[in-house]
Amino acid sequence: MPSPSMETLVSLCKKRGFIFPAFDIYGGLQGVYDYGPLGVELKNNLKAAWWRSMVYERDDIEGLDAAILTHRNVLKQSGHEDTFSDPMVDCRSCNERFRLEPDDALRCPKCGSTDLTEPRPFQLMLKTIVGPVEDSENYAWLRPETAQSIFVNFRNVAATTGRRPPFGIAQIGKAFRNEITPRNFIFRVREFEQMELEYFVHPQEDAKWHEYWIENRLDWWQRQGLASGNLELFEQPAAELAHYSKRTVDILYRFPHGTEELEGIANRTDYDLGSHTRGQSEMSLHARVAPNAFSNTRLAYQRAGESQWIVPYVIEPSAGVDRGVLAILSEAWCEEHLPDGKTRTVVKLPAHLAPVKVAVIPLKRNHSGLMTKAKAVKAYLQSLGLGRILLEDSGNIGKCYRRQDEIGTPFCVTVDFQTIEQDNTLTLRSRDSMVQTRIAVDRIGDALSDRLATSGI
Repeated sequence: MPSPSMETLVSLCKKRGFIFPAFDIYGGLQGVYDYGPLGVELKNNLKAAWWRSMVYERDDIEGLDAAILTHRNVLKQSGHEDTFSDPMVDCRSCNERFRLEPDDALRCPKCGSTDLTEPRPFQLMLKTIVGPVEDSENYAWLRPETAQSIFVNFRNVAATTGRRPPFGIAQIGKAFRNEITPRNFIFRVREFEQMELEYFVHPQEDAKWHEYWIENRLDWWQRQGLASGNLELFEQPAAELAHYSKRTVDILYRFPHGTEELEGIANRTDYDLGSHTRGQSEMSLHARVAPNAFSNTRLAYQRAGESQWIVPYVIEPSAGVDRGVLAILSEAWCEEHLPDGKTRTVVKLPAHLAPVKVAVIPLKRNHSGLMTKAKAVKAYLQSLGLGRILLEDSGNIGKCYRRQDEIGTPFCVTVDFQTIEQDNTLTLRSRDSMVQTRIAVDRIGDALSDRLATSGI
């Protein structure tokens, strides 16, 4: 079963080195977290799985890694400067400031008072000064999403790759939002990463492609280990759609704190490409822009043999990396009762996401013969490209197994005295079944390659 509470996950993450509060020695910085030795591996593995499925395994998507600092006109024309805000309320009794959610009761979450100010907009974007002069003209935004840099690069990618719709541009990168009330661990934070795809289609084919990507993304999350019973689709009501959206369907996950958004799949129409195009009023009925400060680029395409310029519609699957990590950890956590009456905590991560693929453990600590052999086995397995192979020399084999169970390591290989004195075999232990088998050293690479492959996606 998934993690019973957020506190359980927070404790595991700090205890085992997945995620730490940022700047903890100075009291922390609310809504900002650091990924530790295991967390960075899990996070990178999740991003690699997304990139592989989007870019490597398809012939219609290209990758991009664009700048974080964003030109002010980009977010003006996209509508973010005018609309990217949340309603903020102050409590007159205790001075608590908080964001008013649509379903919230009009009551202070800290003291319970109903003596509140009227809601007022709060700018969610973070501004920074660019250049030596600190004034109102020399600023840029830290991007609140990775999407806009994809849109302004539409022509560059299309021209250099020869792509024509339907095709997509994928990007993984940092985004920043000045959240009023960061909460629920890494679910809602101020600095986070997104995995975003902008898929450009002919305006008459948007509904078909939107349905395609809803099904595709739901299936992908299940292949990352999330149970179908913990996932559901949510159709955003028309009144709650973002300013750019014709239709948005969210993939929701049952997190420890409640069922909330994991990924959104939006039909952004031609809003964005039209907004960034000079003369867009002649090309798009959906984009709303100021009369000045257009770019000088026409973000459109022509079909073969046709003279008409077409502004593509855009289907956008957008997922938060941090929310993905939280969901995967929650799903993988379980507590098992063993035949001897004891319990063990095990994180049953899919092998392709596990931070450590194999732990190599010498049976006795600081024994030169065992350590020499263990290092040789570790180096050999590492050379096979299986992922991170960990050498653990703590001496107590039972505690080593439990520790590796708790960080999600699929397999352990133990080097013992039988290995170095008798038959050159190793003990291979499976995390999920706890079954142990003896395998010859010269067969261990093939055995682990096979097992890791069948334990993956």
